[in-house]
Amino acid sequence: MDLKVTCYEVDDGVATLTLNRPERLNSWTGRMHTEYRWVLEQAELDPSVRVVVVTGAGRGFCAGADTTALETHVERGGYDPGTPPDLARPGYGVRPEFDANFAFQFGLTKPVIAAINGPAAGVGLVIACYADLRFAVPGAKLTTAHGRLNLPAEYGLSWLLPRLIGVTRANDVLLSSRVFLTDEAWEMGLLNGLVAADELLPHTYAYARKMAAEVSPASLRETKRQIYTDLHRDVGSAVGEADMLLDRMMKTDDYREAVAAYRDKRPPRWSGS
Repeated sequence: MDLKVTCYEVDDGVATLTLNRPERLNSWTGRMHTEYRWVLEQAELDPSVRVVVVTGAGRGFCAGADTTALETHVERGGYDPGTPPDLARPGYGVRPEFDANFAFQFGLTKPVIAAINGPAAGVGLVIACYADLRFAVPGAKLTTAHGRLNLPAEYGLSWLLPRLIGVTRANDVLLSSRVFLTDEAWEMGLLNGLVAADELLPHTYAYARKMAAEVSPASLRETKRQIYTDLHRDVGSAVGEADMLLDRMMKTDDYREAVAAYRDKRPPRWSGS
């Protein structure tokens, strides 16, 4: 695909997906949605990629839906996603409840880290919330935005935010659609860290590369799937599957390598099996 509004690069096991409309604070369009899913599919299929970082070009993460797109919905008398019928489907097929916009990220086998370098509104906040981990610069504005546009909470945020920060705080930001800063988001528990602007990407990459080097790909894959699957079921089922995975994964080459590396006090050499 010819990438026009995103950038994609892979270095040292970490893929970076950059939303790239800096003159519009990386506001969301159908084209960006199409490229976003396609790029995540490339990262998912690439065995050299262990972790994905999502960030924004310039001074914004994603300012939400582009104004032109909002006006198009008015002209057409309803929601028009502006995407082709053959959208990429990364993460699909793991669980039926994951086969939906942005929820598909729960089905990816690789962790996604959002590096929130500036404002994130509407779908921009959605992207950040569906990431597995979130680091942000201080003082950046966040908002669900939907209430001021006569819209419902978008893309399952009404399900996700209460699970991330609790019902009381989620009700506050969802029902009011107010603007809040990343500093408050850190206090809410929505972020994994606040990092100075010039250190955001170096910090995020250091975290991602440490994860890629020290944690086996199979462990990352299974643990991520367990986390989001277990949100939908009882604790007994979670324990039962964990026991099954423990037995299976202890029979792999990477388990033997992990024990040998621990014994020899050296970095592990993961096969990814």
